[in-house]
Amino acid sequence: MVLPLGDLHRTRIFPIVTYALIALNLVMYVVQVDRGDEFTMALAATPWEITHAQDIDRPIVRPGALAGAERGGLGEPIRVDARDVVPHAPSPIPVWLTLFTAMFLHGGPMHLVGNMLYLWIVGDNVEEVLGGVRYLIVYLACGLMGSLAQIAAAPDSVIPTLGASGAIAGIMGAYVVWFPHNQIRVLVFRFITVLPAVIVIGGWIALQVWLGVKGIGEMGESGGVAYLAHVGGALTGIVVAFLFYDRAQQVKAMDAYSQGWQTAPPGSY
Repeated sequence: MVLPLGDLHRTRIFPIVTYALIALNLVMYVVQVDRGDEFTMALAATPWEITHAQDIDRPIVRPGALAGAERGGLGEPIRVDARDVVPHAPSPIPVWLTLFTAMFLHGGPMHLVGNMLYLWIVGDNVEEVLGGVRYLIVYLACGLMGSLAQIAAAPDSVIPTLGASGAIAGIMGAYVVWFPHNQIRVLVFRFITVLPAVIVIGGWIALQVWLGVKGIGEMGESGGVAYLAHVGGALTGIVVAFLFYDRAQQVKAMDAYSQGWQTAPPGSY
């Protein structure tokens, strides 16, 4: 088990957008717990709803489950395993907007904590490069592209999807392009050590690609981790990173100067 604990690269800014996103995700999870599953399902993104522009407003039986259902006598209802019933609820907003609301929902406390830990580790550095407004736009764009990648792989899936993983994977993708040699403190089994970002984050992205490709044949048939959402988000973040690569190098040089690692900033005489 490898668990990242924090990076050793300080920034010159107070990452207000990163902290605001973490706070918003925490608040939304508290609301989820208070309102219950119906609230969560109403705002989660379901591929079938997006591709058909139609809301599924009640629980439905998973496609294919009826083939193995137990049939009663004449006039008796078909008995379906409860595990084959997919929860849904009426959405109070147009279904396409659930692509954005789903980014701020989580399936459980560990899902939330894991996502927020990664955002806390890498978000401040990426926010420093992009600035607050661009950073927020990139975050949302990565989350959107992650969801669309998952939907493209299983457009008729009725399994709701949720989580900030696609957006955060995009921020991680940008981070590993800009700061591949940044040292990240990690817990490896029972020991704490440091590893370069290209190993910790680059390895995580490579693992998501492998798992996504491996499970593409079963995509959308059941719940679980949306690996292609991670891949879509990460690839979007990597593209953004190359677009702003020169800016990132300037910020890195300024950070180095402010921390006394060189005698003068670039362009000084």
